[in-house]
Amino acid sequence: MGRNLQSGERLRPVDLARGHGLSTQAIRNYEEAGILPAADRTPHGYRTYTPLHAQALRTFLALLPGHGHRTATSIMQAVNRGAAEEAFRLIDESHAQLLDDRRTLQAVERALGGLEPTGAKADPAVSSGPGGMFIGPLAEQLGIRPATLRKWEHAGLVRPRRDPLTGYRVYADADVRDARLTHQLRHGGYLLEQIAPLIAQVREAGGLEPLETALRDWHGRLSARGRAMLTGAAELEAYLRRRG
Repeated sequence: MGRNLQSGERLRPVDLARGHGLSTQAIRNYEEAGILPAADRTPHGYRTYTPLHAQALRTFLALLPGHGHRTATSIMQAVNRGAAEEAFRLIDESHAQLLDDRRTLQAVERALGGLEPTGAKADPAVSSGPGGMFIGPLAEQLGIRPATLRKWEHAGLVRPRRDPLTGYRVYADADVRDARLTHQLRHGGYLLEQIAPLIAQVREAGGLEPLETALRDWHGRLSARGRAMLTGAAELEAYLRRRG
């Protein structure tokens, strides 16, 4: 039988479930996963919960939006086994990840701000046709070696077509844009594997201007995550106090 963690009001699984739109099976699953402390049992084997369990449930649900299911689960498991320092470490890691995401967003915005309109420096002498450049002129324009552009192509960051007559790489306006953005981010210290998903976002948005909406949404998601972490921290503090 689980130990009596707190005297006072006795609650059934359905009492915990109703207030949060959960099923009683979900409550039992949370207990089995260590998200809730072990419940006492009646002489007939029925689970009985206390306000402590209700606070544990509120805490877990408050941690979810800011930390995600896996980390929120690990935090609650650590607290329930008395390893508060482990829980704090997990929370610190989530905050560090949020800060890293903010820095990535700032780097993208700086990189986009440093870009000139695609085709602004187009030179008929080096262009392969409307909206196209060969690898040498583009590399020279960026101040890099052609081998670097080939490396970026291998990583999927630029996708030049081949001239049907010469077989040379031809960089369309979108490729020039992606190369400039990659160049800016590389100057910011980002690895190619970190840049790839950002380039993908630019392509999915249909260019730089539509990406501004995505960046605003990104800001909103980071702010929401930060506030959710504050809410989760307040509930966790209440749970720690209740545990004594």
